[in-house]
Amino acid sequence: MTTGPAVLIACDKFKGTLTAAEACAAVARGIQQVWPDARCFSRPMADGGEGTARVICEACKGEWITEEVTGPLGDRISAGWAWLPDTKTAVIEMSEASGLKLLDAARRNPWRATTAGTGDLMQAAIRKGAEQLIVGIGGSATNDGGAGMAWAMGYRFLDAEGKGFFPLPANLETLDRIVAPEDPLKVAVIAACDVTNPLLGPEGATAVYGPQKGVRLERIPAFEAGLKHLAQIARRDLGRDLAGAPGAGAAGGLGFGLMTFCDAAMQPGFDLVADVTKLEAAVRMADLVVTGEGCVDAQTLHGKGPAGVADMARKFGKPVVAVGGMVDESVRAGLNTKFHAVLASATVETLSEALADPPLAVERAVVRAADQLKAILGA
Repeated sequence: MTTGPAVLIACDKFKGTLTAAEACAAVARGIQQVWPDARCFSRPMADGGEGTARVICEACKGEWITEEVTGPLGDRISAGWAWLPDTKTAVIEMSEASGLKLLDAARRNPWRATTAGTGDLMQAAIRKGAEQLIVGIGGSATNDGGAGMAWAMGYRFLDAEGKGFFPLPANLETLDRIVAPEDPLKVAVIAACDVTNPLLGPEGATAVYGPQKGVRLERIPAFEAGLKHLAQIARRDLGRDLAGAPGAGAAGGLGFGLMTFCDAAMQPGFDLVADVTKLEAAVRMADLVVTGEGCVDAQTLHGKGPAGVADMARKFGKPVVAVGGMVDESVRAGLNTKFHAVLASATVETLSEALADPPLAVERAVVRAADQLKAILGA
């Protein structure tokens, strides 16, 4: 190769250590050491979960707006969202207002956690003049079926005596009637989601995702009963029967809530971000594609952002390499069918050193693989 390669760097966040943009920058520094004359260009990625709004905001040169909203346990917190004035689009991620990242382990209480703050962000965007809301759903601290979000959007939840109440998993079984707002929602809502779980059952919101939020196994039936009752009342009062829809179980049932109460369309988060960031055009220009995330493992193979990048790269015949903070060696054979190479910035033995300077660890992982990368490109 007479000149350095064109290298597209499209990393997701390294959760807890690097943002997507920081990870891309670290990879770029490593690539420049392998090929000093390489032409690197970055497309930070996300898949609908934490970090999605920031990635889209930066890619579209939008405005980051901070609001005071209801936190997952009812306290007032600050949360941000992206405003794209050119298209009158708001990009909201529920983890900003209702996310597990907002609570340490001792404070997690899904029985009383709410998505009302996500609804607060949606209302703020509507007041700003948004005509389309993109809501990234993932990383939730909640299991309320989106009832809190609906309450913030103007729905009334009434008990058998006709009294309104604030809906929580703890009281959903007392629900007798749902009353829709007098003014129908006039904005289009897209839920960015990469899971297909239904609301209920062994593959549903509570059984699959509840334990990581603090739902004890013996309490799963109680949470399940509340969500089932919510779905039944919504079907009767709103004519919406979406408990079994793919993605209804995402984010503690917020997928169900957005589809039921806001007529949201579900769209894979990666596809949405790839479209906004014009990833396909960037892949076409590249000689090599590098992607990555904090842990490259079995989940990477099942619809996570790096897998989406790899699929697009292979579609256009471009070699693709993954960089992980850690790599699960037990699934390396599977990873090798998706990526031309998989690089780890840390092992169990070197983890503490890598965590002391994560950007440097990622950069060094790329440099260590110089011969492998050159062989991939025949350079």
